[in-house]
Amino acid sequence: MEAKQFAGIVNGAVPGEPVKKDENSRRGNWGNQIEFVLTSVGYAVGLGNVWRFPYLCYRNGGGAFMLPYLIMLVFCGIPLFFLELSFGQFASQGCLGVWKISPVFKGVGYGMMVVSTYIGIYYNVVICISFYYFFQSMTHLLPWTYCNNPWNTPDCSGVFSSNFTTRLANVSTSLVEGVTEVVNRTKRTSPSEEYWKHYVLNISDGIGNFGEVRLPLLGCLALSWFVVFLCLIRGVKSSGKVVYFTATFPYVVLTILFIRGITLEGAVNGIKYYLTPQWHKVLDAKVWGDAASQIFYSLGCAWGGLITMASYNKFHNNCFRDSIIISITNCATSVYAGFVIFSILGFMAHNLNVPVSEVADHGPGLAFVAYPEALTLLPISPLWSLLFFFMLILLGLGTQFCLLETLVTAVVDEIGTDWIIRNKTVVTLSVAVIGFLLGVPLTTRAGIYWLLLMDNYAASFSLVIISCIMCVCVMYVYGHKQYFKDVEMMLGFPPPLFFKVCWRFISPVIISCIMIFTVIQYKPITYNDYVFPNWSLYIGFCMAMSSVLCIPIYALYKISRSPGATFRERLKFSCRPHPKWGPALREHRTGRYAPLASEETVETRPLKDKEELNEEPKEEAKEEETERKDDISLTIQGSNGSTNTTHNSPNPSA
Repeated sequence: MEAKQFAGIVNGAVPGEPVKKDENSRRGNWGNQIEFVLTSVGYAVGLGNVWRFPYLCYRNGGGAFMLPYLIMLVFCGIPLFFLELSFGQFASQGCLGVWKISPVFKGVGYGMMVVSTYIGIYYNVVICISFYYFFQSMTHLLPWTYCNNPWNTPDCSGVFSSNFTTRLANVSTSLVEGVTEVVNRTKRTSPSEEYWKHYVLNISDGIGNFGEVRLPLLGCLALSWFVVFLCLIRGVKSSGKVVYFTATFPYVVLTILFIRGITLEGAVNGIKYYLTPQWHKVLDAKVWGDAASQIFYSLGCAWGGLITMASYNKFHNNCFRDSIIISITNCATSVYAGFVIFSILGFMAHNLNVPVSEVADHGPGLAFVAYPEALTLLPISPLWSLLFFFMLILLGLGTQFCLLETLVTAVVDEIGTDWIIRNKTVVTLSVAVIGFLLGVPLTTRAGIYWLLLMDNYAASFSLVIISCIMCVCVMYVYGHKQYFKDVEMMLGFPPPLFFKVCWRFISPVIISCIMIFTVIQYKPITYNDYVFPNWSLYIGFCMAMSSVLCIPIYALYKISRSPGATFRERLKFSCRPHPKWGPALREHRTGRYAPLASEETVETRPLKDKEELNEEPKEEAKEEETERKDDISLTIQGSNGSTNTTHNSPNPSA
């Protein structure tokens, strides 16, 4: 008995509740709760933890960025993470179906889908570049080690001299002797930076000059989407098994790189730069905006992925515990990756005799410039390069799984027919093919500009607005008291007081303030010395607003289709919870969600549940009694040759 209770707790069930494989046999559930936690960790811990978080620290004053980051995590990130997990788990629906809570806000769900689409398009491009570097590392000498390649310029200055190959065996003890003397040049570029710009990207002179498609990147992009599709071919049943590896192996590689990094000369200076705060930058609203943006980006809030992943949980799973574990793991990983990055940057700055702030490129190039150059300093560098870029691939795939599943689940739940559920694989394939086609322009020579434009506009400002509106809808339109009761009915205990206060007051206020200051102190994006033209910024604003405009457009549509003589009546009706709002399964619809005798249940399971099995003997007894009455009726009425069984017909009103 104790073993069964323990198994129930492990699988997310309430003690005493019988353990089931799939509560919701129509949609399916996670194989066990470990799969959900690992998937959520893989979703939250992605490429941003390696190339976005250290870059934001680098840009926003090193350790000073930690203060707004931790504040946003505690008062916005974790509460919103818990809110979305509980939201999706309670309704067992994706980012569209959950808005039965207040149908007029369903546009928020469509906005989440738009954001996930943008992110999924350029996220897989970053994965495809990682694939490209992974394949290029299958050599005895990394191609970005020296400056004697056709793509190098006169400004190239390598870390090692040309006779480095004769001292490869002694690299761990003679790194200083292998350093090239820094010459007086207006700007130093490393071999890895020139390899990135002039060979991998063959970058054009502007965002409007697309040039040709880079065929190697196009092939890697097709491979990336194919791998994502294969891992999601059976939905959460297949992806839940893959994450056992994709969510854990990156920590092995990070640890190896960290140990190697801190043993390098000058690493301490890099770590000091990482931890020493430049407090004057804390007064810049953009720093706080970047902190909030990073929280939403890293934790995946307002993407729709958390709602989707939680919808496959069992109804009584302790998502409060999961939200704390996953959020802290994500934050710790970001800080840990920063140590790995800055220890190597410190080593490079020491050898080049320049400040730490001058040794790295901006943006995603940090992962494809600083890291590759550092890998050339390690013994058997191709092996470490293979491991590192394989880690990047796994980090990216963990997030991409959830992005694709978010879109697929939203479509399948919205249509909801038996055919679409049986053929969910076809929907997954269709979304993957469309995503690949939309990502092709990002493999051109101007692709990096469009990638940065989407990253800065499509997945930052709009996330703040969506999160704020979601809090307002759940806490004030639906009602905080009702939602607290819903969470208590699901978990067995009410949300802690801290989360109640954050959901109602603190989180929406902080998000609103950041949104206002971000607009006031807005600055156009740049890439190194390149200034984006105004027309491209207008496109960026259109991408940002495309997800936000879904909210008022759908609200007006829903109000216009709602019954009522006046606008106020229509608005009031459209804000009410849909009759199907609540737990998906009949066995969980208790209390105010219990169906009345004259009403149909919200959603029945395809297989017979316990109540149906218990009612079968009663129905059989009624049928036997009816047959006996028929026999009696035939016996009495048989003398006149007529058989009138009208009195045995079931009552239509019964």
